[in-house]
Amino acid sequence: MPVYLQIVDQVRRAVAIGVLQPGEQLPTVKQLSSELVVNPATVSRALRELEHLEIVQSYPGRGAFVRNDASIGVAKTGARDVVRSSVDAAIREARSLGVAEHDVQRLFVEALHEWYRSNGKSEEA
Repeated sequence: MPVYLQIVDQVRRAVAIGVLQPGEQLPTVKQLSSELVVNPATVSRALRELEHLEIVQSYPGRGAFVRNDASIGVAKTGARDVVRSSVDAAIREARSLGVAEHDVQRLFVEALHEWYRSNGKSEEA
């Protein structure tokens, strides 16, 4: 996945889970590019995409801010995206460890039932 899309994905997730709140200012292009060690043009491209997705609004000379209505649309798809990404990572890990598909499926179903039948409290936790 291109770096600018990774940045977009991280901002979407941050908005979806409430780490970035509506009205909150994002770091400047210079700050982000320095922190992430990427070209400023890459960060600018990510911000343009976030504007296109109506997640942030940029104001010349003031910076980019999370839109007040951003969390509505992002929360709907963002939460699913976060979960999907976590599931993908777990499956990728299991596969790299040589765990059979049917075992992964059984483990997933067991965990799912544990968490949903016990009101979100794992029996192991």
